[in-house]
Amino acid sequence: MEAVEMKSVSLKRPHSEDDVPSAEEIKRQKVSPKPKTGNDLGQSIQAVAEQPEKPLLEDMKNEVIPNEINEDQEDEELEDSDEDGDPESFADMMKHGLTESDVGITKFVSSHEGFSGILKERYSDFVVHEIGKDGRVSHLDDFSVPVDDEDPSEETFTVLSEEDKQRLEELQLLKNKETSVAIEVIEDTKEKRTIIHQAVKALFPGLETKTEDRDGKRFIIAYHAAGKKALANPRKHSWPKSRGSYCHFILYKENKDTMDAINVLSKFLRVKPNIFSYMGTKDKRAITVQEIAVLRITAQRLAHLNKCLMNFKLGNFSYKNHPLKLGELQGNHFTVVLRNISGTDEQIEQAMLSLREIGFINYYGMQRFGTTAVPTYQIGRAILQNNWNEVMDLILKPRPGAEKGYLVKCREEWAKTKDPAAALKKLPVKRCVEGQLLRGLLKYGMKNVISAFGIIPRNNRLMYIHSYQSYVWNNMVSKRIEEYGLRAVPGDLILKGATAVHVQEADVDNYTIHDVVMPLPGFDVIYPKHKIGEAYKEMLEADSLDISNMRHKIRDYSLSGAYRKIIIRPQNVNWEVVAYDDPRIPLFITDLDKLEGKPLPVLPTDGKFRALKMEFSLPPSTYATMAIREVLKMDTSIKNQTQLNTTWLR
Repeated sequence: MEAVEMKSVSLKRPHSEDDVPSAEEIKRQKVSPKPKTGNDLGQSIQAVAEQPEKPLLEDMKNEVIPNEINEDQEDEELEDSDEDGDPESFADMMKHGLTESDVGITKFVSSHEGFSGILKERYSDFVVHEIGKDGRVSHLDDFSVPVDDEDPSEETFTVLSEEDKQRLEELQLLKNKETSVAIEVIEDTKEKRTIIHQAVKALFPGLETKTEDRDGKRFIIAYHAAGKKALANPRKHSWPKSRGSYCHFILYKENKDTMDAINVLSKFLRVKPNIFSYMGTKDKRAITVQEIAVLRITAQRLAHLNKCLMNFKLGNFSYKNHPLKLGELQGNHFTVVLRNISGTDEQIEQAMLSLREIGFINYYGMQRFGTTAVPTYQIGRAILQNNWNEVMDLILKPRPGAEKGYLVKCREEWAKTKDPAAALKKLPVKRCVEGQLLRGLLKYGMKNVISAFGIIPRNNRLMYIHSYQSYVWNNMVSKRIEEYGLRAVPGDLILKGATAVHVQEADVDNYTIHDVVMPLPGFDVIYPKHKIGEAYKEMLEADSLDISNMRHKIRDYSLSGAYRKIIIRPQNVNWEVVAYDDPRIPLFITDLDKLEGKPLPVLPTDGKFRALKMEFSLPPSTYATMAIREVLKMDTSIKNQTQLNTTWLR
């Protein structure tokens, strides 16, 4: 098998800002190839008017392995503003971004000719089902609630007014000086009073209730029976000993990030997000199905949320004695639709057979490296070099490209004054990385950048050095495939259990390319014993780093390293080419469609368009876009999608 190199990519871009369609007009993108000769795999990207779902070809990353950071959460976790950025055209802004070749993504393993298709024309064209540690694929197929005699009646959830709930929450959390809350019983019957008593105790654990007569009116009085002690663990109250402490459920969500969904659930349930646990985060711009566990919240309360929440549903409830742990999953099963494909049946057959039989290069996808003119791996490199002024400069200095307006103003102020207080005033959102660093500089001073940088949450700090590791890995894997092709050779690394060993000349025929791993640089890994081992050393030396000393004086930034397979062969690969006329209709039914009894879409036998429906399963820490890249032979970088909707980065 011979590896195929990625050639240069040409783009059709607007000639001026005036030529760029508005955010409302740009509703989908098409990746179409220019005429190819030999292995010329250049593509151009064309915008086509479509329906309002956002057309986004973002990195659709499968969950990270437990000791890595899911850095694609940075925007969701640190930045929660939707302020508009500069109105400059997206095409002009993204000309400063990265291409795949900038981060070492240059090779293909298949020999078929690439073809065009629209990826994520609708977010509902991309569906992810989590695969649990027992190998079962998660599905939402049951809205029923486990029967429990101790659960309150359905009326419990509606008897209290929103004002009453607000006052009770403040009392429960001791947010004011009130020692009790009085709720007037308007329709005074024993049944009504009982329901109010039950509602307060069920919805606000830790509060007790009693009935009082005041001025001829009947009131339910809520109060803390044990004072502040009751607040320490309010969920321990009224929880049956026979019931598992954790309610497990399936979360079905559309166009929502996992953490966003959990934050919404927390607000509706009036609890902290940290009582939820999960095995991995899922993409925002997709339909995803995954298991969640929550501590001492009843299935009844969770099921009630289905009546008032948009874009996600909860079901398949059960009680268990354990939470979920990050990384416990076996992987994810993907169902993807590529619309308006141009490939012949023969091309598609070749591409999908290659994906099934050979697989794809296990590159870290573009999302790993950021979306602006300052890649995250550059900041990671500066951290490893112990060059803290460079770290500060890279994060805060003005940069060309796609950014929100307030960030541009903050950077300009920083460049002009080097005053963290003045720059911070330009930020309406203080939780972004820039805001965190500026607050740190304000607190610790300009001469203590290390402590200032330490204010940024640990996962986000580690994101930078993991990005650098990924950058090195991508480049080294491309060199490895260019040098030795798709076969195991003496000096390669393979895993025996958790231990990496070198392939010897005598047993090289016992291994294939699917056995070969490559190291992410660190102090606890070994390197190939051929030209690529030397290439690692040379690459790090060029970055003023010593491959034999990857320990950092700050323990958090010491890299132990890890091993990663260079080729991934997806499991359960299936595909089908279907015809359709209307680009707005779904081409398959979801779990929710099935529960709601929606019929299968009726598709014409000879429609105006053709779509490729593909399914495959991937292990953790792999990127679905890299699999799709191998099928289409296309560059997945944002830079090469210059006519995408400018709301893409929100």
